[in-house]
Amino acid sequence: MKIKLVKSLIGSKKDQIATAHSLGLKKIGDVTVQPDNASTQGKVSKIIHLVVVEEN
Repeated sequence: MKIKLVKSLIGSKKDQIATAHSLGLKKIGDVTVQPDNASTQGKVSKIIHLVVVEEN
């Protein structure tokens, strides 16, 4: 799955920022490709309001 950060991490909770960083997303516009598994889906669900997800 392709994940793109579209909203700023400023003002987000510390655990949400840590989740974004664990996915490799640090600033707006960053894109990462992650495997479509339960772990990644859990991380995405925690920050779904900050990202756009494309299924490959």
